[in-house]
Parts: sequence; structure tokens; C-alpha cells
Amino acid sequence: MNGKFISFEGPDGAGKTSVLQAIGQELSVKYGDDLVLTREPGGNKISESIRNIILDSANTEMDARTEALLYAAARRQHLKETVIPALESGKIVISDRYVDSSIAYQGAGRSIGEDEVWQMNQFAIDGLEPDLTVYLDIESEEGLRRIKTYRTDEINRLDVEDLEFHQRVRSSYLKLAKENSDRIKLVDASQPLEKVLIAVKATMLQKYPNLF
Repeated sequence: MNGKFISFEGPDGAGKTSVLQAIGQELSVKYGDDLVLTREPGGNKISESIRNIILDSANTEMDARTEALLYAAARRQHLKETVIPALESGKIVISDRYVDSSIAYQGAGRSIGEDEVWQMNQFAIDGLEPDLTVYLDIESEEGLRRIKTYRTDEINRLDVEDLEFHQRVRSSYLKLAKENSDRIKLVDASQPLEKVLIAVKATMLQKYPNLF
């Protein structure tokens, strides 16, 4: 595939949405329809429908393994319908979350096993990993504080988990970043947004010098 596949990861409250909006706006001026901004779970009709089930705050009885399987199902449809066709056309695909999220949130956060979740997702992704993953890191306490203070659009089942859950998620992300340092690049998301954006762009330019 001739395209570029970039994922963004981070604990809740790291500011991914704000960063992606700014980066996306700048890149869209240069690339137009050759830039695909998407998200997980979601990105197309079927995956968005699965997203609604997963994140519905009323679904408190959902089993952790059911949740992980639904993420994997949404991911497969996302790849088949959205990501792979774009990459085969030579486009730049930037996804808000990918497999690392499932490993961190379901594997570690839900305590069902990081390796187990990774293996579960192999069937879904069929070997396709991002060329670059930008990980926005923030301490769990600060991330939760930001959610309570600033987020008004979507408070979902994951946002209302306790501090220990989010600490497990962050620890898993940090481990993934250490084990996959060639792909995953860490950016300190506790900085003001302007500095985070500078760091993110510098990280992306290290991989793709002519991207911006």
C-alpha cells in the first residue's frame, strides 16, 4: 500500500481531539481529499453503530470481553471499508485510536490481559499496523480533571471509570511505547496546547520530513 497510516493515542483527557482538529485543518489545506481523518471505534456506518453500543453509558452490564470483541469487530469494518481503500489509493490516513487503545483500555484497564487482547485483534487487523503512532501522555489525575472541567459533548462509560482504571491504562500505554519505540513516539500532553502542537508536528516531521 502506498499511503501513510498514522494513529493518535492517549489516555482520556490528553487532548487528542484538540490536537487532531488542529493538525487535520493544517494538513487538509495541503492534501485535500488525499487526507482521511477517521476514528475508532467508528469511521463508517457499521463501525459507528458499534461505537454507540460500546460507549452508551446505559450499558453498564456489558462484559469486558464482549466490549473487547466489539472493538475488534468495529476495527475490522473500519479497516475494510475506510482505511485499507484509502491506503491503497496512496492517501494519508490519520486515525484517532487503533489497536493500542484496546490493549491499554480492555487488556490493562479491564484486566482481561494485554497479550490476550493483542492476539484477539490479530484476526481483525491481519497484520496492518500504523507507520507512526503519536502517543499523547498525561498523568491520570490531570486527565480526569480535564474531563470533568472541559468535556461537555460525550461523557461515556470509559470516562466515568475510577482513577485506578485510568492509571492501569496509562501504565499500559507507557509500556507499549517503550516496547515499540520505533513506531510509538511520546509527546508530553500536560503542556499548553500550542506547545503540544509544536511537539506533535516535530514528531511527525521526523518520520515524514515533507508532510507539512
